[in-house]
Amino acid sequence: MRTLIVEDDPLLADGLAQLLRGAGFNADFVGSAELAEAAIAAEPFDLMVLDIGLPGMDGLELLTRLRARHNPIHVLMLTARDALNERVRGLNLGADDYLTKPFAAVELLARVNALVRRSRGQAGQRREFGTLTLDEEARRAWLAGQPVELPQREWAILQFLLDNPERVLSKERIVAAICTWDQDMSVNAVEVYISRLRTKLEPGGIRIRTVRGLGYMLENPVHDPKPA
Repeated sequence: MRTLIVEDDPLLADGLAQLLRGAGFNADFVGSAELAEAAIAAEPFDLMVLDIGLPGMDGLELLTRLRARHNPIHVLMLTARDALNERVRGLNLGADDYLTKPFAAVELLARVNALVRRSRGQAGQRREFGTLTLDEEARRAWLAGQPVELPQREWAILQFLLDNPERVLSKERIVAAICTWDQDMSVNAVEVYISRLRTKLEPGGIRIRTVRGLGYMLENPVHDPKPA
């Protein structure tokens, strides 16, 4: 998932970004609500880790603005405030969860992973799509029961396609979804990764269709009818 960390402490923000990247997320960070609002308007994000106590516009005001625009981004609030009314207000404004500072890294990862599972309607970390199975916690994949080797970029693109089946995704949209701001990948490289994924997945009936001039679409698997 594409994640935006909104935290004015640069050391904490960088540490959170490294933590999430190490867990397989694409994470960027900004130091103010104003910069976060601009980033979300310019690029798609799936999850925001939002500190309430920000300079200028605070986190609660940013959350209010996003929900007023019906932005569905998942929000995990970070707060050093112990007051119950602050946490309740954030949840009532549309936050998905909150975490009080100081917190353990493992707890933050657990909360983030819970939001990911909730967004996908899953109870666990294993995803199935036709003959394809992904264990997102172990970062392993199987096709018709046989293991499939997927390097990091192929894994990220496949996850993004699985999040958007039967939707046409442009090369630019794919790059934006899987790369952080300090990474560089050309749209032409997307063609290479898509080609590699096709080679690995098509034997199991998983098809990525090219929509000329627009992008790529992961087709829903067609299940052959069982013989009578």
